[in-house]
Amino acid sequence: MIMRKVRDQPRTTREELVNDLKASVHDSTIRKRLGKNGLHGRVPRRKLLLGKKNIQAHLSFARKHLDDPQDFWENTLWTDETKVELFGRCVSHYVWRKRSTAFQKKNIIPTVKYGGGNVVVWGCFAASGPGRLAVINGTMNSAVYQKILKENVRPSVRDLKLKRT
Repeated sequence: MIMRKVRDQPRTTREELVNDLKASVHDSTIRKRLGKNGLHGRVPRRKLLLGKKNIQAHLSFARKHLDDPQDFWENTLWTDETKVELFGRCVSHYVWRKRSTAFQKKNIIPTVKYGGGNVVVWGCFAASGPGRLAVINGTMNSAVYQKILKENVRPSVRDLKLKRT
């Protein structure tokens, strides 16, 4: 019963297993049983939650640029924005899983980009190193984004010595 419950719901805690057994079973007994069957408490991997449309767009981009020469990639400037959580909940989650199953869907915790109590930053990089970093104050809209690009892209291209192709 323990193995079936953990296989179906890897995030089940030892306390929940003890309650489900409705018996006076010590949690070390549960831990030993799971360990003998190759399951150990692990912190689940985090993975960005992507929809099918985004996955297809990523694959399409990869296929389109598969045969691009090295010079192309050495002169490519990558930009992105990200959120850094200032006051995120630091709660440890564990899953019961076997070795080499870290990235199975039931053993990961999907993450999303936006929440509360954070700072949003824009940055860029190339093969030659990092470019400029800009803190985004307030809401990101078209005007703010264009201002960030205007103030940071060309200086970054110059600093990183990227060539036009």
